[in-house]
Amino acid sequence: MAELTSMMNLGKEMERKLKHAGIGSCEELMTVGSKEAFRRLKRLYPNVCLVHLYCLEGAIQQTEYNCLSRETKQELKQFSDSLKG
Repeated sequence: MAELTSMMNLGKEMERKLKHAGIGSCEELMTVGSKEAFRRLKRLYPNVCLVHLYCLEGAIQQTEYNCLSRETKQELKQFSDSLKG
């Protein structure tokens, strides 16, 4: 199993948070997906923001988070907004 920090956009702090949320490897992150990972993080760390979701998706797609397509960013923003309230 590959370490989470080996993925693009994920540093030690994100790795620590993901492990606390029950996601301990790259394979697990790819299996649960960025949205479920973000949902778990949001429950534990209410201050995580949309950029964290972009970073997770970028890690899965193996691209810099700021290079995600406009459509992907819009979809992720809608998802993030749905968790508010």
